[in-house]
This record gives sequence, structure tokens and C-alpha cells, in this order.
Amino acid sequence: MKKLTPVLLVEDIESCLPFWLEKLKFQMILQVPQEDRLGFVSLQRGGVEIMLQSRASVAADVPAMAEGEFLTSGCGLFVEVEESLEHYLPDLQGVEVVFPRRQTFYGADEIGIRCPGGIVLVLAHMSEEAAASEAG
Repeated sequence: MKKLTPVLLVEDIESCLPFWLEKLKFQMILQVPQEDRLGFVSLQRGGVEIMLQSRASVAADVPAMAEGEFLTSGCGLFVEVEESLEHYLPDLQGVEVVFPRRQTFYGADEIGIRCPGGIVLVLAHMSEEAAASEAG
């Protein structure tokens, strides 16, 4: 595995931004709208990255994630892996798949699974273009 990024679920992103941007001096590196609000942001400071996603955005993007323990836990894990997802799929037999393997607009080949306790873990392999963009 290469990188772990926490995804914090919040009611609304806008009210959280002053804390992360002003108090902790993170920079917003990506934002995705959800209707008339922010649905998702990625924040970074140095080598630390954190993602905020609204509960409404989760429900719209992957309805299965908006059910059960995950929604109340308020945290998901986004793990960027170096190997292709093919490397991990055999070991995931019998694990609950929250969303099936998909290609994203940000260049990831990813799958979402549910961990014990309801936490959702997203395994993502970034395309060469996305990885180059992130490095540069």
C-alpha cells in the first residue's frame, strides 16, 4: 500500500473550512460541488492530506454507503495502492462490497468495501496520468 487518507463525513463542508484552512493552514487542492454547496474537498498541508465529504454527497454518490453504521461513524478510509486492484481482489472474496469496482473522474480504479464496525475502506489505484499530476 502507498497512502492512507481519512475521509471525514460532515453535515456541511462550508462550516468546517475555516478550521482546516485558517486555524490549521491546510490548502484546498480539490473541490467538488453537490447541488448548490460543496459535496467534497481535499485538503493538504505538507505531506498530510484529509478529505471532507458531506453526508448528502455520500448518499447521492453511493447510496449503500449512506446506510447503517458507516454514516454514523463519520469516517471513511481512502487507501491509495501501488499495485493494480487485481492484486487485492482475490483476498476480498466474502467481504461486503459497498460499491463495485469503478473508474473515477479523478483517475482512480477503485472499489469500496465495508470493514468490521461499519467503516468504509476505498482501495484506489491511480492512473499514470493522475499519479503524475499528483507528483508534479
